[in-house]
Amino acid sequence: MGEYSGRFLPESLARAAIVEVGRRTYLRGFVAANDGNISVRIGDDLVLATPTGRSKGFIRADELVKMTLSGRKIEGTLAPSSEIKMHLKIYEARPDVMAVVHAHPPICTGFAVAGIPLDKCVLAEVVMTLGAVPLAEFAVPSTQELAEAVAERIRGCDAVLLANHGAVTVGPNPFAAHYSMERIEHLANISLVARLLGGEKLLTKRQVEEIAEVQRASGSSLPPLACKTCADSTCPPEELVGPRERRDGQPAPDFDVALAPMVSEQLLAQVVRVLKEELAEL
Repeated sequence: MGEYSGRFLPESLARAAIVEVGRRTYLRGFVAANDGNISVRIGDDLVLATPTGRSKGFIRADELVKMTLSGRKIEGTLAPSSEIKMHLKIYEARPDVMAVVHAHPPICTGFAVAGIPLDKCVLAEVVMTLGAVPLAEFAVPSTQELAEAVAERIRGCDAVLLANHGAVTVGPNPFAAHYSMERIEHLANISLVARLLGGEKLLTKRQVEEIAEVQRASGSSLPPLACKTCADSTCPPEELVGPRERRDGQPAPDFDVALAPMVSEQLLAQVVRVLKEELAEL
């Protein structure tokens, strides 16, 4: 995969890549049962997609469905994923995208269910690779309305949370899209723990600018959709900026506070234990 430099993957390689990404997605616990879907562009008007009703952990290469970008099936005995409208709309909105992965990673989906985008500048690695992860407003799964909502958000980024649903990531190949899914789940895990401990300390504008300079020096650049730091008129360039208030409307505590008052020691211990178990599987 890394040695192939063409725009479209050869069909045999694309089929193998979808199968492997499906297996990884399932083993990471990003999907349950038959959830999730993956697609890859293999030509100017050709797409390979996972079929409906099949676990992504056990899918076979010969079960994949070949379609046109207009949605016409041209090969395959099974029906395509019910979310294929979303995939096709993304390809229409982003001609540079060659692969789409949709899954339900538990922690970032929790943020999506809570209506919270992952758009704060908290991790340098995420600032450099993904930028902000916005939230697409809720639309019924498998509908054209959902496809339109996601396409509108995905124009300026490579990962989007779907309100009360899950997440979708895109990339130049299925592995890149999968890695972006891993990144947003990792970011969501860290953000959750930070919020339980009182809130994230955000990177300042100056720090983000320094990250951008490092990117430029390496011949790269930050993602087009920048993450949030704080309001332009109130952001002190030399200070770390934390959350403006807690859920109860009171000012956020100082960051040397060990635990937010509304969170019990038992709940924090439980969350940390779950995260350790998840990381141990990597």
